Amino acid sequence: MDMRRSDRLMSKEDTLTVLKEGEYGILASVDEKLQPYGVPLNYVYVNNSIYFHSTSAGGSKYNNIKYNNKVCFTVIGKTKVLPDKFGTLYESSIVYGEASLVTNEEERLMIFREFLKKYCTQYITAGENYIKAAGPKAMVIKITIKNLTGKHRV
Repeated sequence: MDMRRSDRLMSKEDTLTVLKEGEYGILASVDEKLQPYGVPLNYVYVNNSIYFHSTSAGGSKYNNIKYNNKVCFTVIGKTKVLPDKFGTLYESSIVYGEASLVTNEEERLMIFREFLKKYCTQYITAGENYIKAAGPKAMVIKITIKNLTGKHRV
């Protein structure tokens, strides 16, 4: 992907830092009517892939991915509005990739444990029980990264 403001291109290392440390990202997909859909969600970055969870009941995220597995995922890092400059300091990572349902039970449980480490560090034991209780109705979706770019204004 070409970037209009190439002077704001972040290094790959900094781009990955924003991706790894972000609290949430925005998943963009498209439905069967080509209607775009963007939704904020929690995620983890593991082994050059992004993972998020969903319910087996389906819903827009899952249905859109079944229709077209190409997605975009955006994470915004630190920001600061500069009112006197009519601008903003920011950092962001944008991923283009392909989403798929994680069907390997060992991988699925490993990813849920990564969620516990990232978001629930003081509740690991309770989280393990929560994962067991949720069982197979708690799905994990993996985004295989095809292209990753980062942009910032510092």
